[in-house]
Amino acid sequence: MNTALYSTFAVVGFFGGTFVNRLGVKLTLALGGIGYGIYTISILLSVHFEDDVRGFNIFAGVLLGFCAAMLWTAQGTIMISYPHEHQKGHYFAWFWGIFNTGAVIGSLIPLGTNFHTIENADVSDGTYIAFIVLMFFGAALSLLLCNANDIIRKDGSYVILMKNPTWQSELVGLYETIRFEPFVIFLFPMFFSSNWFYVYQQNVVNGAYFTTRTKALNSLLYWLAQIAAAAIWGYLLDLEYLRRSVRAKLALMVLFVLTFVVWGGGFVHQRTYTRAMTDAEEGKDWEDEGYAGPMVLYIFYGFYDAAWQATVYWFMGALSNSGRRCANYIGFYKGIQSAGAAISNNLDARKVSFQAQFLSNWILLAASLVIAAPVIFLKIRDHVAVEEDLEGTDETLADVVPRHARGQSEGNYESKDSKSSGQGSTAV
Repeated sequence: MNTALYSTFAVVGFFGGTFVNRLGVKLTLALGGIGYGIYTISILLSVHFEDDVRGFNIFAGVLLGFCAAMLWTAQGTIMISYPHEHQKGHYFAWFWGIFNTGAVIGSLIPLGTNFHTIENADVSDGTYIAFIVLMFFGAALSLLLCNANDIIRKDGSYVILMKNPTWQSELVGLYETIRFEPFVIFLFPMFFSSNWFYVYQQNVVNGAYFTTRTKALNSLLYWLAQIAAAAIWGYLLDLEYLRRSVRAKLALMVLFVLTFVVWGGGFVHQRTYTRAMTDAEEGKDWEDEGYAGPMVLYIFYGFYDAAWQATVYWFMGALSNSGRRCANYIGFYKGIQSAGAAISNNLDARKVSFQAQFLSNWILLAASLVIAAPVIFLKIRDHVAVEEDLEGTDETLADVVPRHARGQSEGNYESKDSKSSGQGSTAV
């Protein structure tokens, strides 16, 4: 089921930018949200009917793969193309905080309903129903958003898009992104790794090692750590007294160090148990001796994950301010990310050893940072000129910059706020 989901997500996600650029972010988000509710319904049915609904489970997985590709490409496009250069880390911090607040609430629900469940068991029907209601409600709420072409920033500028997009023009734009910006391929290993670790952390560390109520508590702490990390990391990425090119290099190097510190701790923990040692009816509880160490490790996994996602999104946002181009970057990101998740889920389903899964994570993360280094060191600049972002679109300078700036050359345009900060233009 998860393999069907992520395989579909990988294929559709790679072309996700085409959907966003053609349909607009509002409709893409709404359609994307529907799949989550249907997928959760299929999981609830499988708890009670097992093999009788296997066909529906696979259908729901494929549908969610399609819907999720649209939803997350639209979300990522908003996050890195609506703000200007000096606030992209801020936008990630706010989004990731709100996003993971949902995960915190989602962890509180099973923690409350399973507080006295000390064995490793399934969650209650009420937990599933609560999620289903929230998912459909969220999909409907997205229809209240503005589309990108209706967004006007504080300085009067607009998001760079195609005025008259067609399916053909957006597929051509997708191809041209790869053709004329082949360096983005060096970021693909980071994209591939960015969901690979979730399977290990959630299934091998939390899912296999702890009791039901302790898993819920760990999840709560994990998502809270992600919120804290997003705030810290996002704002550090936007520090105004360091040039953006310098911040990019520092972010890459610090993330490399964290990879060995956090996952080095994970290596020590993983040596204490194997797949054969885990029992479906037993697990470490928060009342057991020795719980504190694995709990702290899981918190740091959450912190690391948010730092990784923040850095990848910020790198993409630093390459362009164009909504059209950013949508294609995000589509590549989500598609390749999901390909990694599909393979990782499949390996776990095939009962690959916990130690092998751990090593695959550590090696992939470290290697992907090394491969991405040429892009970070050579392609990320302190500012991207408007004229570069307009290339490949049917918009002109008059369509996207404030009226007071239309007498300036495209490459020299900066808002009053961006000049005072030393970075890009003012965000929404």
